[in-house]
Amino acid sequence: MLRSDKRTGAAQEGERMDRIKVLVVDDESRMRKLVKDFLTREGYEVLEAQDGAEALDLFYEDKDISLMIVDVMMPNVDGLQVVKEVREQSKVPIIMLTAKGDERDELQGFEYGADEYISKPFSPKILVARVNAILRRSNVLDAEEKLEADGIVLDKAAHQVIVDGEVIELSFKEFELLAYFMENRNIALSREKILNNVWNYDYYGDARTIDTHVKKLRSKIGEKGDCIKTIWGMGYKFEA
Repeated sequence: MLRSDKRTGAAQEGERMDRIKVLVVDDESRMRKLVKDFLTREGYEVLEAQDGAEALDLFYEDKDISLMIVDVMMPNVDGLQVVKEVREQSKVPIIMLTAKGDERDELQGFEYGADEYISKPFSPKILVARVNAILRRSNVLDAEEKLEADGIVLDKAAHQVIVDGEVIELSFKEFELLAYFMENRNIALSREKILNNVWNYDYYGDARTIDTHVKKLRSKIGEKGDCIKTIWGMGYKFEA
């Protein structure tokens, strides 16, 4: 009982439902073990892949993977190619790990569909916190709630967006961003506030992260992209 009482909220949630599967992809065995150990303590079931090719095989074999943590630099198939291929098939959240510090690599990761980007070395506790935050936000969506504005219908339960009767494919983060905008329509939102609410409070991102996602979101929803107004020097506002 004592041991059970000390377990974290995520671990206790994991006992109340099927264990959530996280796929960790890294060619360094020590890194995989480190991440696996911390996630296992939280109650997650961790699958491992040592390169991109193995990761894709596991992804296609197991349809219950809820989140992927993918290193960029790997032999055979690199992390960016993994993200690009997975994103063509699925909206599963993806966190990218990299030793690179070039902002171009980070932007490319987001362009391919990554939801989070963490540079090595990193704190395993911070990584776990981000995993928890992403999965918490995806699991607590109200099953009956729909947001509607100017021909845009966002169905949280189905994780679906319909624009003028047409289903629009959005990534996990693009969906969250649009939901946040629609929930706060006609309210000016600073970039800092968007980062804090759509990503999480310990996310050390900057304006590039938001601007990249807004650009892609506007493009995907077509003419309705005009609803997302830029407030120069501050952030954005959704007007319908």
